[in-house]
Amino acid sequence: MSTVHDQLAGELRGNVTSGLTRPLAWRHHQLHQLSRFLREQADALTSAMGADMGKPDIEGWLTDVAAVRRDVVYADRHLERWTAPTRRAVPWTLQPGRARTVPEPLGAVLVIGPWNYPVRCLLLPAAFALAAGNSVAVKPSELAPATSRVIAETLPRYLGPDALRVVEGGPETVRHLLSQRWDHVFFTGGARVGRIVMTAAAQHLTPVTLELGGKNPAVVDPTADIPTAARRIVWAKFLNAGQTCVAPDYVVVHRDREAELLDALAAQVRHAFGEDPRRSPDYARVVDDRHVQRLTDLLWRTEAKSVVGGASDPSQRYVPPTVLAGVSWDDAVMEEEIFGPLLPVLAYDDLDELLVRMATREKPLALYLYSRDRGTMARFVNQTSSGSVSVNHSAVQLAVPELPFGGVGASGTGAYHGKAGFDTFSHHKAVLVKPPRGEIPLMYPPYGRFKRWLLGRVL
Repeated sequence: MSTVHDQLAGELRGNVTSGLTRPLAWRHHQLHQLSRFLREQADALTSAMGADMGKPDIEGWLTDVAAVRRDVVYADRHLERWTAPTRRAVPWTLQPGRARTVPEPLGAVLVIGPWNYPVRCLLLPAAFALAAGNSVAVKPSELAPATSRVIAETLPRYLGPDALRVVEGGPETVRHLLSQRWDHVFFTGGARVGRIVMTAAAQHLTPVTLELGGKNPAVVDPTADIPTAARRIVWAKFLNAGQTCVAPDYVVVHRDREAELLDALAAQVRHAFGEDPRRSPDYARVVDDRHVQRLTDLLWRTEAKSVVGGASDPSQRYVPPTVLAGVSWDDAVMEEEIFGPLLPVLAYDDLDELLVRMATREKPLALYLYSRDRGTMARFVNQTSSGSVSVNHSAVQLAVPELPFGGVGASGTGAYHGKAGFDTFSHHKAVLVKPPRGEIPLMYPPYGRFKRWLLGRVL
């Protein structure tokens, strides 16, 4: 397959090796322009996301436009500090000398974006790559065609070809891009495609960041504030119709509070979206017919009752916000990530048994605990493994600029956001400077008895 992008990685790398992208002034300019793009094209982007997946304007603006612009401005503000060399200690045996690490750009970066947050998960990693002094190619998802079109047609007006290129297309385009030698590949999506990306990148020994997902648990213990837990779980779960990688995938509640939580979840769904969420201006749609069918099949295969929910409408790609009670660990909805508006609720009796069970499952991208007990909080932080932990809220850990965002194990590899994003797209080069004179020549032969004795004493 031959395209106009055959030499794209090499062209972008040339911008870096020539020194064009290294000055801080160049980097500041790219971040300013990206911020300007997000401000001036906000309406076009939110409208496009609405066309692609029925995403409400306010939701698209909050999660995909305003949040990204905030982080771009944050990166611009901290760029001098991030790019400054960092002094390192030199052992006395190598004195006199000075050591430091110097961040330098990796080169040509490829960012492959998903459909569920088609602005945020494409342009935020690109922003950190630009801040680190790289040239970037971004590939928007073909499953969000309207958003992809807006980005492809308008973003080049703000960022020149030396900084960023937009490449549209489907799986064949991705395969063609991955056949080239990039200096870093950043992918957000599912585990199946993540394995393909990692395999292709391995052919060139290219480092990869994979932002995947997983079955994120929300645990509600006996001490939890139930109304608050219900409100925050419902918000995070049904944001973007459940198509969020950090959404609570299922809830585990202590059996003594199960009935109370189920009532509160159902009440909160009705409060947020009305008696008929189909009519709510604040409820999104499922991305395509295939995912509607997948979610419908999942419901049919699960032996649980709906506390709140209703009939789907495939013609409108509508799947209602659904809370499922009486779910067991062996039900179909517990087999893999749901990635849709179905919320299973399970009951537990013993915290020790729950922690053991959770430890046998794949490590999630996020873990949520609702509790007022400090001992329980400490146990979840210290005895579980996940990309992140949030106590008494869900999904908002992404809004803390200096908290790294990334998975572990099957939920991903690598991280970004804040300084972690800058570091992901930088090589921290080790530098040692020694003067030409003034050292004790212990390390050099010939090694007589005295030198051997002295080296044995000091090393």
